Amino acid sequence: MPRTKGGVVSRRSRKRILKLAKGYFGSKHRLYRTANAQVMKSLAYAFNDRRQRKNDFRKMWIARINAGARLNELSYSKLMHGLKLAQIEVNRKMLSELAIHEPETFTSLCQAAKNALAK
Repeated sequence: MPRTKGGVVSRRSRKRILKLAKGYFGSKHRLYRTANAQVMKSLAYAFNDRRQRKNDFRKMWIARINAGARLNELSYSKLMHGLKLAQIEVNRKMLSELAIHEPETFTSLCQAAKNALAK
């Protein structure tokens, strides 16, 4: 069987990596080996950070709910426990939105949680 040369395929692969490395500093966008290492690392960071973003949003929602709860003389944990006892199922994202945009509704939820805790 005759030998096949892989020049076109290899060049296409290298060009794809160098295109992804566009904008990187120094040799990381010029030299294939360093560019490839940096692109692989960047893709790993992107993969991990897509998952990390979910944790960041949850932390932000909890901080907002806690701030709203403190205005209503409750801690975050007591509010969440009271809502559970009152059988009110609202997720943290919606609770944080209520705390920001509809404080009167959030206050009524806090009151329901207080009543449930008192029983």
